[in-house]
Amino acid sequence: MRSLFSSAPSAANGEWRPFALTAGQAARHAQWVAGRIYRNWLGPYFKAYHLHRGGAGRRHGLRAEPLREDGRQGAMLFYDDEDFGGPGNFRHFYEYVGEQMVALGYHRACADECTRRHESLHEHTYKQLFKPPPTDCPDSGHCNQRYGLVTLDLVSLNGQPLFIRMAANPVVDPGFTPAAPFEELMRTVFDAPMPTPEEREKRLAYVEL
Repeated sequence: MRSLFSSAPSAANGEWRPFALTAGQAARHAQWVAGRIYRNWLGPYFKAYHLHRGGAGRRHGLRAEPLREDGRQGAMLFYDDEDFGGPGNFRHFYEYVGEQMVALGYHRACADECTRRHESLHEHTYKQLFKPPPTDCPDSGHCNQRYGLVTLDLVSLNGQPLFIRMAANPVVDPGFTPAAPFEELMRTVFDAPMPTPEEREKRLAYVEL
């Protein structure tokens, strides 16, 4: 089970293949975004992440923790069935966070999925990789890497979502500007107003994708 909390599996342990929402799922997702259903979790995850970093830990609500891996910064956003109401909202949320990376000017280099089997268990991973645009910094002439390379994973076990992992890998090369802190990326994407009672209620219509 330890592999669930490490990096996503390599292609050698399962076949990676591209994924995308179907036309019907994409239309439903557009309605989910238009209804601002994402506000049910952006701010609460942001708050939970910073409370954990400050040593407060989780007392109630969503669970979010800093990623504990050498060489990259990130966050683990754990699934809560009671709060999300079902896996559909979590998948919509995963797609939305990826869309926010594109809105920041990042290029989605890949969107793949892979299943690994462990006897009676199967671990499924969605992975998106985002690369910063190759723009130069006029002051130094170096390539502006922004937050570095960003990966976004959604990991499930036997069809039950476990977590979303968002990680930034700074490019260590003299031709690139220093990467901005991951906390700045978290603030840019997740620091949002809390949901209205109507938005809180509407989330129940999207418990399935």
